Amino acid sequence: MPRPVEADVVARDPRLVAPDLLGLILRHDSRAGRIVEVEAYCGTEDPAAHTYRGRTPRNATMFGPAGLLYVYRSYGLHWCANVVCGAEGEGVAVLLRALRPLDGLGEMRAARAAGRRPDAAVPPDRDLCRGPGRLSSALGIGGGHDGVDLLAGGSGVRLEDDGWRPAEVAQGVRVGITVAADRPWRWWVAGAPEVSRQRLSGDALPSSSPDSSEVAGAPEAQRPGLTWSERRG
Repeated sequence: MPRPVEADVVARDPRLVAPDLLGLILRHDSRAGRIVEVEAYCGTEDPAAHTYRGRTPRNATMFGPAGLLYVYRSYGLHWCANVVCGAEGEGVAVLLRALRPLDGLGEMRAARAAGRRPDAAVPPDRDLCRGPGRLSSALGIGGGHDGVDLLAGGSGVRLEDDGWRPAEVAQGVRVGITVAADRPWRWWVAGAPEVSRQRLSGDALPSSSPDSSEVAGAPEAQRPGLTWSERRG
C-alpha cells in the first residue's frame, strides 16, 4: 500500500532529492505514474533556474516550503511540474521529466488526445508521460495546481512511496535549456523506455526537442554521503 512521502525526503539540496525521487509515484486523483526521470535546479547559484535573479510573482512557489508543487508554463504551450526542495526561501526545485504510467491510463490517453485531429494516432503507453509537458497533460496538472502541497494529500495531487526503487540510476546533463547545460544534474531510471533523453554527461546536447521545457534550479557540488533511499535501506 503506497504511503505518503515524508518532508525530510524533499527538504534537502535538490541534487540529493532528485535521484531519490526516482521510483516514487506522482498521483492526481485516479491517474498516477512512477517517476523515472528528473532534473535538479539550484536557485541563485544556477543560471538555468527560474529563481536565479530572485523572487517574482511567477516563481514565488519555488521559495515556499519543501513539498509544494511548482507549476509553470513553458513557451506558452506546456505546463511543467516541479517538486520544491530545500529550506523555505531558498528557491530550489526538481523538475519531473517523465513517468511510467500506472493508473488511469484511459484518462491519460483522453487527456493527451484532447485538441488533436480525430485521425491522429494514439500515443503508445511509454509516450503518455514522456517529457515534462506530456507528463502534466496526461495527469491533468495545470496552472491551478501551482502551490499545492504534495505531501499533505488533500489537493488530489500528491507524492506516494510504495517501496519500489530502481536497480540502476543513470546521470547526465540537463536538456531543453541553453544556459548551464553542461551540469550533470539529470537522473533517470537506467533502461526505462519512458525516459525523454538517454544522453549521458559529456554527450552532445540535442539542438532542439519537440517537448523541450524550461526548468526550475540547484548549486554546484558533488553528491555528499548516502542518498535517502540508501539510508532508509
